[in-house]
Amino acid sequence: AQLAETGGGQVQPGGSLRLSCTASGSTSSAYAMGWFRQAPGHDREFVGSISWNGRQSKVADSVRGRFTISRDIAKNMVYLQMNSLKPEDTAVYFCAQSISQGVVWRSSLYNSWGQGTQVTVSS
Repeated sequence: AQLAETGGGQVQPGGSLRLSCTASGSTSSAYAMGWFRQAPGHDREFVGSISWNGRQSKVADSVRGRFTISRDIAKNMVYLQMNSLKPEDTAVYFCAQSISQGVVWRSSLYNSWGQGTQVTVSS
């Protein structure tokens, strides 16, 4: 699958952004999707995952209550709604397609990745 993220940018602390991921490929809707992020000098970390049918989702403890992951199966789109953003959320955010149908947090279970979109939270 080919994945492309959009929606990144710069926002003040407390602000919101919605990231979108377009997935192309005939089988992209059959697998779970995920969002990861990587800040300078840090490893890539799990942000959220949603099952193939959108009925189950999981987000990391660090973003729970602030970030929501969703998908539009008909449009082959995955979204990450980010509210109450903090400076520590600053990172490049990646969309990824899993080899599994259920939610997964391990990056090794994802085999397709987008190029990433920069999110900067700063006043």
